[in-house]
Amino acid sequence: MKTNLTSPPRRPASGYPTYKSPYGPKYFYQSQIAGISTKHLLKEGVKAGMFGGVALFAVIFYASGIPRLQRDILQKVPFVGHYFIHEIPASDNPF
Repeated sequence: MKTNLTSPPRRPASGYPTYKSPYGPKYFYQSQIAGISTKHLLKEGVKAGMFGGVALFAVIFYASGIPRLQRDILQKVPFVGHYFIHEIPASDNPF
């Protein structure tokens, strides 16, 4: 059986609108660049933010014994800053 390669492809009539069922799926165009969509970026950004927050907490927790970090950062945190203020009593002051 031989096909005719010169005939144009069939197209639906342009004068009639196509039927779209109100009960069918609601398709829409989702923008993407190289296969990465905005939905994917948002989902991965939230995950990266959570990992970053945990990493920041771990670094501050492990370095909380450093006096410079206590003065510059931890004493300025509301509700827990007073925990890092260490006052030396007069009886322990050698001068």
